[in-house]
Amino acid sequence: MTSERNQAPNWMAPVLGVATALLVLAVVLLSVRGAVSSAAERLVHPKAERPQVAVAADAEEAYCTPRFKEVLERVLHSCGLTEQGGRRGCRPADVKTFASISDEDFNALFAPLKSRGGVIMFDVGKDELDEGAKKLLRDRWMDRKGARYFFVVARASKTGTSASNRALSHRRANSVMYFIKELASDDPEVDKKVGLLWLGEEFAQFSKEYCSWTNSRPDKKCDEDAINRTAFVSWVDCRL
Repeated sequence: MTSERNQAPNWMAPVLGVATALLVLAVVLLSVRGAVSSAAERLVHPKAERPQVAVAADAEEAYCTPRFKEVLERVLHSCGLTEQGGRRGCRPADVKTFASISDEDFNALFAPLKSRGGVIMFDVGKDELDEGAKKLLRDRWMDRKGARYFFVVARASKTGTSASNRALSHRRANSVMYFIKELASDDPEVDKKVGLLWLGEEFAQFSKEYCSWTNSRPDKKCDEDAINRTAFVSWVDCRL
């Protein structure tokens, strides 16, 4: 039998309950008062927010639109820039098929690359690089900035037959490629970085307005024929 001396009086239980409730209430009131005080202090003396740090891996150029990426991805797969295949390049018919895009829209896609790329000029009927072309190509190749793919889009003016101009633009694209291989002689993966397109006179001819782009012969006369005896080159910074 339990001794009555060990049992608490019946009146103490309610008292203890009230005391506990008052203690909890006091703690809550103190916490709220502290939060309000801190908020008031921040209003009077606001702290400068830490600037958001840009993460390089998430940065992407403005020209990397969904449409541009769509064409870019088709170029990579159709022109041989895949892990499984070697460099093949693309002819006018290939571009028309895989890009499904008009001449004007194709050129407009590359317009935002005006400051990133350059135009290599050639003599009539020729595919050799002169010293100005080599300098511009060297400068553009070295200005990689972490980009993965380098595009070469060669053309020919409408002087001559379509077949001969297609072959000529192909040789011009290859001349650029051979020089890049000299520049990157220690890079065994160079074929997987360079995308070659040779358009002849059949697709995406430049208009005279493209004479304002950086080119390898800035002191020479530029007209619609001259601007199409060329190869446009540029690194592309988009991620797929």
